[in-house]
Amino acid sequence: MKKLFLLSLIVLFGCSSAEMVDNWKNPDIVIFDASKVLLVGMTQNEDARVDFESRLKKEFDVRGVESVRSVDVFDVAFTNSKRTEKELDAFEQQLLDKDFDAILLTKIVGSETKQPLRKTIAQLYREGDGFKEDYRRNQDIYYDEEYYERYTIYHAETSLYCICVDKERSLIWRGNIDLLDPEDIEKTVEDYVDLIITAMEEQDLIFRGEKKGGLTGS
Repeated sequence: MKKLFLLSLIVLFGCSSAEMVDNWKNPDIVIFDASKVLLVGMTQNEDARVDFESRLKKEFDVRGVESVRSVDVFDVAFTNSKRTEKELDAFEQQLLDKDFDAILLTKIVGSETKQPLRKTIAQLYREGDGFKEDYRRNQDIYYDEEYYERYTIYHAETSLYCICVDKERSLIWRGNIDLLDPEDIEKTVEDYVDLIITAMEEQDLIFRGEKKGGLTGS
């Protein structure tokens, strides 16, 4: 069940299962503060949605920023059918009336299947090898079905919106994050949340943190 989560929420590289591919920050914004943030993980899997939003809320709590999970705000009727722009305007006004000033929205926007060689270039080629050495070392290609491995990369996107009175639905920041078809869903979710929080800290978005350089890309 939880693997469904990442078809609607999740990525990899190195020791972490999530990697920031690129991100964009509104050039008019230097520092963005928010006092109450709605956390939205868009997925059909209710358990996965609760898990993701709860982990994210925990990070907000320890940093002293008030946040609310969408599972505590959206009713079943709201997510079971498409909402019109007028309905979303009304919902946004309800959030404003309840002192919300930002929304952090996360969703899976696509996926692709990769098929890399199981062996590295260093393993495939050695200086001074002749035909027989090369052939013998790589003859598994003919019959080993696992010589080429398949894995799925999920392309996720997290966006921070200001819902301030004079800047309705203004995009403050957007991060594109890749997730490798994960074995450990809980770790992937944890890595994803850590990456979001770190990126926001580095760019003075809601949180303040030490500048670590290089993590958030362009």
